[in-house]
Amino acid sequence: MFKHQLVPNINLFERIQPTKLDMNSGIDTMRLQRIEKPETQDFKAVFSGLVENLNTEMNAPDNLMKDVAMGNSNVDIHDVMTAMAKAELGVNVATGITGKIIQAYDKITQIQV
Repeated sequence: MFKHQLVPNINLFERIQPTKLDMNSGIDTMRLQRIEKPETQDFKAVFSGLVENLNTEMNAPDNLMKDVAMGNSNVDIHDVMTAMAKAELGVNVATGITGKIIQAYDKITQIQV
């Protein structure tokens, strides 16, 4: 009697969600297709977007520092420090990505055709 009080009354069949597979129509429907379509931007567009975002992050601490110096009560020095840490992290990531891109280019140029 005590064991039945601890067991939750949950109907698992109601919680199961349907899948993309249709078992009734045959083998051809067993092949899954992509759910999301890939974006067709080229490398140059993606990389320039990343550089623009990095530039915005680099300018954010300066803008916040100007607001603090002007006496804006909405901006705290902690916000400036957070923006500076975020900018530093962005520079570190960008430096690492640039290094990996240069290494990949070097490896590609060393391939003999």
